[in-house]
Amino acid sequence: MKLLKQYKDYIKNVASSEIYATWPQETLYANILAIQSITLNRVYTEWYRNRGKDFTITSSTAYDQKWIPGRNIYDSISDAVDTIFSNYLSRPNVRQPLFTQYCDGKRVSCPTWMRQWESKSLGEDGLSAIEILRFFYGDDIYINTSEEISGIPASWPGTDLTIGSTGSKVRQMQEQLNVIAGAYPLIPKIAADGIYGQNTADAVTVFQKVFHLPQTGVVDYPTWYKISDIYVGVSRIAEMA
Repeated sequence: MKLLKQYKDYIKNVASSEIYATWPQETLYANILAIQSITLNRVYTEWYRNRGKDFTITSSTAYDQKWIPGRNIYDSISDAVDTIFSNYLSRPNVRQPLFTQYCDGKRVSCPTWMRQWESKSLGEDGLSAIEILRFFYGDDIYINTSEEISGIPASWPGTDLTIGSTGSKVRQMQEQLNVIAGAYPLIPKIAADGIYGQNTADAVTVFQKVFHLPQTGVVDYPTWYKISDIYVGVSRIAEMA
């Protein structure tokens, strides 16, 4: 519950710092969905930790979103976040939350991102949140739901994954390997069933061979993060396709 509260407090702070509480309800939802999606993308892919940093997300608008310590949270924004906090945006065949970049559209120009002031006008014209978002990001995006927000971040499970291992971490790794296999055909696709059997071990061994890791068939710490790093790159290409 503590992680969930911290996540919701972060989203409420960013939204209160970046948009106006008086904007149309659907505009608030659209912007909050974009904020949540970009946040979950950073956390899910461990963008910074995969680059040797000791943090998951920053408060610098040069890299992430505007977060102000101790700021006042607006009631309309707080209520909107409470309503949709488990949702994020994604595209077909790309499991990770979409990296929904945006700008204000006044001080900063961003022709291919969501422009927040323009989203206000679209909301005033009666567009729904998903219609606003599709106007900027394309008709193929949809609103997804996280089954367990408190289960994020999706980080190293703490012990090696090997034959006999089971659970959500095994399934996550299998799903990521299958996405990677789409770009690296030498790697066989496997059932993403959360059970680490021989087929999974064989696929891991091929992955390790392709990416110059010790060919053990065991997902240790270096292999886990190499899978995560390659998955981010491959799925980012799929997003842009």
